[in-house]
Amino acid sequence: MLFGKSLFQSVVERLAEEAEEADPEPIVSAYRVSGLSSGFVVESVDHAPAEAFRLDAYLALMPEPMAEPMPAPPAAPVKPVLPDHLARLSIEEIAEDLDLKAEDDRERLGEKRRAFARQNHPDGHHPDFRDKATTRMKIANLLVDEAIRRLGPA
Repeated sequence: MLFGKSLFQSVVERLAEEAEEADPEPIVSAYRVSGLSSGFVVESVDHAPAEAFRLDAYLALMPEPMAEPMPAPPAAPVKPVLPDHLARLSIEEIAEDLDLKAEDDRERLGEKRRAFARQNHPDGHHPDFRDKATTRMKIANLLVDEAIRRLGPA
């Protein structure tokens, strides 16, 4: 066990000791790879035509441009139309849409809440109508919660 040293420090010291014991090899050059002769690398000759040839070869691989018709200018934005059910904002109208009955149990009330939310949730409507959808959802949730409270404890 090592005292006062971290494992990393002890490994670094051991590697340094091993490096001192080994025969130091002279470093020839940092850019050469051992085993490759200088004849392996071909000296390049700068020719301007080679650059032009590369560009021509690249362009030859490109598909021929197709004559595309000009896109039509964007049409004027269409003003969204308010769905009929979002215009019904009174408590009586929403209760009628929910179709709450005295014989509904908790499960049936939950089904009615989810069905109402599928049609009226604010995320499903245009941003201009989200405030009306939010109002409908708030009132519907209030009515369903009140019906559940009337049923008594579960």
